[in-house]
Amino acid sequence: MIPPVLPTYNRAPLTFVKGEGAWLTEADGRRFLDLGAGIAVNALGHAHPALVAALTEQAEKLWHVSNLYRIPEQEALAERLVAETFADTVFFTNSGTESLELAVKMARRHWHAAGAPRHEIVCFEGAFHGRSTAAIAAAGSEKMTAGFGPLMPGFVHVPWGDQEALRAAVTERTAAVLIEPVQGEGGIRVLPEESLKGLRDLCNQMGALLILDEVQCGMGRTGRLFAHEWAGVAPDIMMVAKGIGGGFPLGGVLATEGAAAAMTAGTHGSTYGGNPLACAVGLKVMEIVAEEAFLAQVRATAGQLRQGLERLVAAHGDVFEQVRGTGLMLGLKCRLPAAEFVTSCFAEEVITVPAADNVVRLLPPLTLTREEVQEALRRLDRAAEAARAAARAA
Repeated sequence: MIPPVLPTYNRAPLTFVKGEGAWLTEADGRRFLDLGAGIAVNALGHAHPALVAALTEQAEKLWHVSNLYRIPEQEALAERLVAETFADTVFFTNSGTESLELAVKMARRHWHAAGAPRHEIVCFEGAFHGRSTAAIAAAGSEKMTAGFGPLMPGFVHVPWGDQEALRAAVTERTAAVLIEPVQGEGGIRVLPEESLKGLRDLCNQMGALLILDEVQCGMGRTGRLFAHEWAGVAPDIMMVAKGIGGGFPLGGVLATEGAAAAMTAGTHGSTYGGNPLACAVGLKVMEIVAEEAFLAQVRATAGQLRQGLERLVAAHGDVFEQVRGTGLMLGLKCRLPAAEFVTSCFAEEVITVPAADNVVRLLPPLTLTREEVQEALRRLDRAAEAARAAARAA
């Protein structure tokens, strides 16, 4: 018999009932150090006092009115995002998947309005952009698409890092190129700064729009507000979600005026997107994360964690191959099955997140302290020892 909750998730046997900072409390009382942050969502950790206060204050005033009316909290957050980024305008969604849907619509509508329709979106192997029909078509992998055909047409896929294939794929039919500056689900693969610069140049040369998916790598996770800033380039359209709401469902599409001009009244909409509750929390997240002192602390913490992980890999060469990633978006490429290491981490009361390419992701709250970094490394070391012992006993 099918259970009341549709069984599409392979859930771990854990039930968390409370969170505080980087810590989660299980129903049986155990305290877990959270290096997953809800898959990079809880950017400021659990129950951050400033976010609790912002949510409580707004909840006592107004929850929802719909986008039939002006929403001051939405306008304030949009103004802050425009002030801090390349963007001229923002549309608010509830998730990264919804942001992908609008990004694709916006790119195609742009060319329709220009009188020279283009519909192809060039995407990359290993990508993850959500689980809607457009999002899985953009990803293109067998794992994502099997059984869900026919797929939405118009997506062209090239191998990650294959510059020749990319140049061949971008043609006069290309509406946009869609890429994650750091692939998360794909195994913590960082697009080199020079490659992102070259991609921007290629899009300029061919007249294509550049869409960046910063749903997982944005909002301070790499030590800059957004990952593309490291390369000194700007997209035409950018998808955000996850960390921007600090745990509250919130996403958005940021765009230049040129890319977004064709999205006029009636071309897109959302019942819940940009509601007062979400935007009040998102504005508080932005006020904290966008500060240079906060981002400098993220970079310092990331350096400490990275050094510790490099030592961990050196000490457990039979368990790990390498450390990947940037900022507080790091991955351990495993020699043993990554899922087994994740399970060993559960036994040591530390949360990690599996990814493709046999990688275990570390996506801790950006507020992780130096002491918590050291505790995390101790628990990961014990988990590696346990994984090694289990492998030898098998």
